[in-house]
Amino acid sequence: IILMLIAALLTSLTIAREWEMGTMEQLLSTPVRASEIVLGKMLAFFTIGLLDMLIALVVGVAFFRVPLRGDPLLVVLMGGLFLFGALGWGVLISALVRSQVLAYQLGVITSFLPAFLLSGFIFAIENMPPVVQGLTYLVPARYFIVILRGLFLKGIGLELLVGEVLFLIGYAGVVFALATRCVRRGVA
Repeated sequence: IILMLIAALLTSLTIAREWEMGTMEQLLSTPVRASEIVLGKMLAFFTIGLLDMLIALVVGVAFFRVPLRGDPLLVVLMGGLFLFGALGWGVLISALVRSQVLAYQLGVITSFLPAFLLSGFIFAIENMPPVVQGLTYLVPARYFIVILRGLFLKGIGLELLVGEVLFLIGYAGVVFALATRCVRRGVA
């Protein structure tokens, strides 16, 4: 999760730098659609994030003997889905603020901290106050953690994780659409 969120932060920083340098305006003046620009910007970080995840998966299973009872392909596919949403969030942040400093601060506050504190990764959600437990339903990392625990520790299939998978699909789609719209309107 940490590696994927770092990829999202890097995405927001690099695109914010392009806004600062003026190269994003030049790119948007070409006949390329905004969705193609967003996908192109995300592709490099998506590849890096997937490679990071694969390395972490292999190291965890081979060297630290973390049990992987589920399908490794499902782990990679679900990681890719979570990563796509996280990268879309990074693009959305950079389209909204256009400053590297603000993009970094907003990225940490809206993705990194919630993923650590409200996902169940460090603190059990059941031990949180009821209001905070309600907020955890807005954190995509919560759903990804449930998926990872199910695949790694229980060996269950996606048929038991439909709600979590649908949330991640919806989140990735909405964030990508918002990022594309904000980038398109960026020059206006």
